[in-house]
Amino acid sequence: MRLYLIRHGQTASNVAGQLDTAPPGPGLTELGHAQARSLVDVLATERLAAIYASRLVRTQLTAAPLAEAHGLDVQVQPGLEEIRAGDIEMCSDDDAVATYLGCVVGWMFGDRDRTLPGSHDGHAFLARYDAAVRAIAGRHTEGETVVAFSHGAAIRTYTAMRAAGVDARDISERRMMNTGGVILDGDADGWHLVRWSVEPLGGADLTDRAAHDVTGDGAEGAVASRCPLSSGSSA
Repeated sequence: MRLYLIRHGQTASNVAGQLDTAPPGPGLTELGHAQARSLVDVLATERLAAIYASRLVRTQLTAAPLAEAHGLDVQVQPGLEEIRAGDIEMCSDDDAVATYLGCVVGWMFGDRDRTLPGSHDGHAFLARYDAAVRAIAGRHTEGETVVAFSHGAAIRTYTAMRAAGVDARDISERRMMNTGGVILDGDADGWHLVRWSVEPLGGADLTDRAAHDVTGDGAEGAVASRCPLSSGSSA
């Protein structure tokens, strides 16, 4: 099957550079709604079997125009949510961002024991996201195309961990702007990265160059050592 993992449209927290990861989360900005509407034309010729979204409001709002255009319901799939920021939720300072991105990069490079303070480790994230993707894949057959709306850090990290043949350093440095995303081919047993879209799928004119979008930024400057090692984790 073909799986589009598309990041949600812009939120006010993306503009402000805040680590806003907890449910239900914010709605979309005016630009975010425009990004969502643009996907109708981008995917007009795709024969979509289903459209999924995380439990956060912003993914469901992003999915709504596309679902309406294709005569489908938005199916909420638990587990597609963003990597939770824990103790640094809603922070935007340099240390908090380095802690968050540093931990995520550590997971990409295989150090899944690293734990975000007040949140979870890489094992817990991967188990949660794996379960969501497996649930989606289990409902579809070879040749079908589905779209799942998720979140910047989660999509990038999952792709680095699960797509065959990708380079963790390359993935860690790639950006994913609002309504950018990846296309994966495969099934629950393995995925191949077909395409990585840095900019909004609707076009570069839907990019806000002034936004401080920390969960969509590449992490080439992150310091992984800022995220402590832990033998335990919490969901």
